[in-house]
Amino acid sequence: MKPPPRGPLSLRECIQRIDATGFDPADEFSLANAADALAGLAANRSFLGDLLIEHLASQGDASETTAYGPQAIMLARPRNGYFLRANIWPARDDPVYRSSGPASFVYGLPHDHNFDFLTVGYFGPGYVSDYWEYDFESLEGLPGEPVDLRFVETSPLSEGRVLHYRAHRDVHRQHPPESLSVSLNICAANPAQGWFDQYCFEPPEGSGEGRIVRVLNPSANEVMLRLAAALGNRDAHDLAGDFAADHPSAALRRVAAELAG
Repeated sequence: MKPPPRGPLSLRECIQRIDATGFDPADEFSLANAADALAGLAANRSFLGDLLIEHLASQGDASETTAYGPQAIMLARPRNGYFLRANIWPARDDPVYRSSGPASFVYGLPHDHNFDFLTVGYFGPGYVSDYWEYDFESLEGLPGEPVDLRFVETSPLSEGRVLHYRAHRDVHRQHPPESLSVSLNICAANPAQGWFDQYCFEPPEGSGEGRIVRVLNPSANEVMLRLAAALGNRDAHDLAGDFAADHPSAALRRVAAELAG
């Protein structure tokens, strides 16, 4: 996406612009409005540093700001179908990368998302991603299942570049940036999205098909259903049968079919 050049927005102004339509990725006007607001916030080169200094000076609780852990900074909590955050992407030579390893930052892990989000490069050269597309509806969601991953490109999230990551369609494998980088995200917040699986993939190398490696967001309901069945609950078998037939989570359908069979 390439929103037209605009002047910088404050964080408050950005939130107000998004709130005007909410964030509905299926609505072109809402999506374009959010992308424009995000580009305006990214053009404000001082807001994030000012926010961090203000927070540190106030000796506030870091958990209030870093709701996603030390890599992510919450800029607006869930509201009107979205939340807003900043993500920190260390380079290979940064101490935090050397001490924590690539997996802590999801580097090198081909994956999709079960929600739409917009992202923009805010600071630094940006992480580099390999991009693929796939058809979510064609899958059963089984580990080892073949997937037609269609390669799109390899490119960095450079400063000012706005991208739309589409739920259950776009797959990316991120690599560390050349130097510390920051991105800003507008993420869709839908209570139902937790029922939909997010996958880790093994992409094809050269010709051939990719495959699903595993589900990345296992639900606590899988454990609860197994526990209810193990405890001999009389309704567990019937509930498992219902879930196996039409539950939106492929992973929970598999567990339910196992228990109902």
